[in-house]
Amino acid sequence: MIKKIFTLAALFWVSYNTIHAQDKFKQELAIGANFGTTFSSVSFYPKVKTGMLMGYTGGLTVRWNTEAYVGLQGEVNFTQQGWKESFKDEPQYEYSRTINYIEIPFLTHIYFGSKRFKVFVNLGPKIGYALSESTKENLNGAEPNITNEQHTMPIDKKFDWGLCGGPGLELRTGIGYFLLEGRYYYALGDIYNSRKADFFSKSSGQIISVKLTYLLPVIK
Repeated sequence: MIKKIFTLAALFWVSYNTIHAQDKFKQELAIGANFGTTFSSVSFYPKVKTGMLMGYTGGLTVRWNTEAYVGLQGEVNFTQQGWKESFKDEPQYEYSRTINYIEIPFLTHIYFGSKRFKVFVNLGPKIGYALSESTKENLNGAEPNITNEQHTMPIDKKFDWGLCGGPGLELRTGIGYFLLEGRYYYALGDIYNSRKADFFSKSSGQIISVKLTYLLPVIK
């Protein structure tokens, strides 16, 4: 009997504190800007030996913390991605392709920590649209790879989509919130057509990015 009383008392205490914590939580809306560096590559099949291409990303961020420890985050960014190639046997040659995108990530924001310092993880899908592309090379008609078709092929698919996520740190101050975040993106689509008649059956991108974000709370 005493054990049952203690169990009921414990359940009541947990329920009371959960409800009390929910009552105390106030939703928060914050807006701001982000800027960072990207390191991207493309996986091809037939295989092309590619390396990470450095670029930049920046844009607008809106975050809505809807519940304790969980929120939603949306962004509109300009992002550079693509790939570069190095040629071990003929190091005098170089080739890189930069593709400029407008991207929109839709993220679940999971956070915890103290009032001033928080740790978070952002996860979710991302869509993008290619605005332009440019090439940097000194091949002059040379074909130093086994596979060289990509050197003269503009991208076929301007629409890009995939999944992204990563951890971050947030510092809250009297003048706003400062965030440092790492993020990985894996494209679920290809930049070239991949039907049987096409040369590449796979041409999907990956991006590692590191960015700083400044947010200003507008509703809290």
